[in-house]
Amino acid sequence: MLSSILLEITSGQGLAAVGAGVAAAGAGIGIGSIGNGALQAIARQPESIGDIRANMILAIAFIEGPALFAIVIGMLIGL
Repeated sequence: MLSSILLEITSGQGLAAVGAGVAAAGAGIGIGSIGNGALQAIARQPESIGDIRANMILAIAFIEGPALFAIVIGMLIGL
């Protein structure tokens, strides 16, 4: 069973799926880092919660866009 999984990964279809997974993981790490920074900033200056929240949502959107494109392209290559 392990050999068939490794054989599929070394083919073009498996590598595309691995690339899509890496793109999703990278986006998750980036969004988590943004959330962490925003919560720390809010804890230090609670009066600026509106500005911090707006900038956090904008940064998450900028990260999510290319990550979704990478996932879709990875899946299309795998077809």
